[in-house]
Amino acid sequence: MTETAADPVGTRPPLTLVKNTPTPEPAPADPPTEPGIEAVDRADNPLADWLSVPDAPVLPAWARSAASIKANAAAFGRLTWWHTQYHGFRVPKYLVKTVLLAARGFFRATMGLWPTLSAQDHTATVKALRAQVKARPEDVDLAARLQMAHFERTRARRWRFGAAAAGVAAAAVGIALADPALQAGIAGAVVTPLAYLGRGKETHLLDQGAPPLRVDMSAQQLNDALRAAGLLKSGRANEDEKDAPRVSCSMGPVRDGRGWAVIFDLPRGGGKTASDVLAKREVIAQELGVDEIQVIMSRVRASKGGNAGRVSMWVADDDPYLGKPNPSPFATAERFSIWDPIPFGQDARGNRIEVPVMWQSMFFGGLPRRGKTFTQRLMTAAGLLDAYVRHYVADGKGGADWMPMRAVAHRLVMGAEDDAIEALKAMLAELLVEMERRFAILRELPTSICPEGKLTPEIVQRYNLPVIFVTIDELQEYFTAMEREDREQVINDLCRIARRGPAAGFVSNFASQRPDADSVPTKLREIITLRYSTQVVDRASSDMVLGKGKAAQGADASVLSEDHVGTGVLVTGPASYVTVRADYLDGTGFALLCQKGRTLRQAAGQLTGDAAGDVTAAADASGVKLAPILSDTLEVMRHSPRMFTTDLLAGLVNLDEDVYGDFNAERLASELETAGVKRTSKQVKISGTNAAGYQRRDIEAAVPAEILLAHG
Repeated sequence: MTETAADPVGTRPPLTLVKNTPTPEPAPADPPTEPGIEAVDRADNPLADWLSVPDAPVLPAWARSAASIKANAAAFGRLTWWHTQYHGFRVPKYLVKTVLLAARGFFRATMGLWPTLSAQDHTATVKALRAQVKARPEDVDLAARLQMAHFERTRARRWRFGAAAAGVAAAAVGIALADPALQAGIAGAVVTPLAYLGRGKETHLLDQGAPPLRVDMSAQQLNDALRAAGLLKSGRANEDEKDAPRVSCSMGPVRDGRGWAVIFDLPRGGGKTASDVLAKREVIAQELGVDEIQVIMSRVRASKGGNAGRVSMWVADDDPYLGKPNPSPFATAERFSIWDPIPFGQDARGNRIEVPVMWQSMFFGGLPRRGKTFTQRLMTAAGLLDAYVRHYVADGKGGADWMPMRAVAHRLVMGAEDDAIEALKAMLAELLVEMERRFAILRELPTSICPEGKLTPEIVQRYNLPVIFVTIDELQEYFTAMEREDREQVINDLCRIARRGPAAGFVSNFASQRPDADSVPTKLREIITLRYSTQVVDRASSDMVLGKGKAAQGADASVLSEDHVGTGVLVTGPASYVTVRADYLDGTGFALLCQKGRTLRQAAGQLTGDAAGDVTAAADASGVKLAPILSDTLEVMRHSPRMFTTDLLAGLVNLDEDVYGDFNAERLASELETAGVKRTSKQVKISGTNAAGYQRRDIEAAVPAEILLAHG
């Protein structure tokens, strides 16, 4: 799933020429050509020159796929709409310009007709006779001829001016008495030729509008950019660049959607490869006058007609990862099979990105408040809609992001306090035991049922071995809070689950902030197969999440900005990556999915573990509303039978600072008492220390009886 500028217009196959090398004629004793072999390169073939043609596509680039035709039709529609708006707003201007041109045309027409109206053809004769009369005043016949010529000239002027005036008057009266629609037609018929007559060589009635392209590209600009980046050699000194090496474009540059697409080959002899081009992404973007986020490049592999020097590039007109978020399909879905690829998001060109997660492990990283947890939850959301997926969830932050999972999760660990760390260790130990149990079952199954020694959809239901989703958020919180021995043990357990678990149906889904060697060890990160990173501070941090050397290949999450919330770089293989704007699923939508997942599991008999024993989740499912202080306190005390008041307050603030930020011991006691909590003791003893605190059994006792009865 390489991030590719491979256009929807389709990648042009390579030009493969049929060789036409002359060969000596075979001797008569030589065996005939084997059947099925086309000997078009034989010297004795008179059609060899004609048959040696490039294996080039017949259709133009834009017509090779339905997606391309659709994209170009949409682009043509947008262009037509733009021109309609552009010229529509200028109609008043065009009307004024037309009237001015018509006035100029009327003047030109009048000046052209003036010699005829003024009878200048007679005037020349009169002037000639008048000159002769002045020279010979005694010539009576000449004077008579002058008088007759003057009379003819005067009469011609009278009837010509009269006819013109009568025509104009008749036209004016006719227009005045005509129907308004006819008046408009007549006016157009009169004004149009006059305006045409009034035009000049430099005069255009319509403005020469063109959509404002923020990016323009030509083959020359591409070559200049690559040459400036040091990827092409310059011409010889003191000469122009005509002799300089240039790329050969197998497609484009052409307009493709909201950007430019081009596929080009680097010239041979320069020692540069497609990987070198990808490493110079920022420089190339600067030379093209765009941000590097707008430049999408990738190698074109041999399977798509490429080679080590062929690059596919798409340059967007603007930032392709901004705008309204894409809603997740899970928001309205009722069911989903985890065996299918998970709808994840869209790339820069609007293509859907789907991620298969079976037999995989996933790692999410990036800076806080960039959408990392929201994106990680998309994977878990897919598993919520499959009743035969069992969830193990741990959230090192212990906030509200994963609280809805109490309705579904077989095990749910919240926070990174001592009791939560013990719960995490117990959860991992349970997972390892289950993994070994599954391998023992799979080894005993016949190959007709388990042909590859791995879980299958049939085995899942036949032997009740649901797919196990292991989701751990904010890993660094656990590792930094653990002692060294516990830390090493947990790391080894996670590595075993990520390395061996996929064959037993385990899907690991881990997330952390900047995963350096202290927060998330390299030996754990390096065995993860799918990686996703939102914005990070630099290329080194990007490589820590996505893998060593990925930034040099073009998979660099440091080019993302603060505005790219929910956008990240997804690496799916050693040479496959794509920048994805992940689908959006908010907290409310995720909570509704958790309730759907609980209903599905109850119907299938797959509601187990903590979810089956969670009274708060049972209350939500039964429609009974618990007091928020009651449900939140039970959530904070999930792993503790008793807790000091100070620790309980700290947990509540971590859960929801906006609500509990101003709480103190007195207000907490008052709120719990109002919710029905009756404390059997105001002091609790933990690790030999007595202090003010609460017993979880006292909190649970305040839960309405109908919930406890329904809960069983």
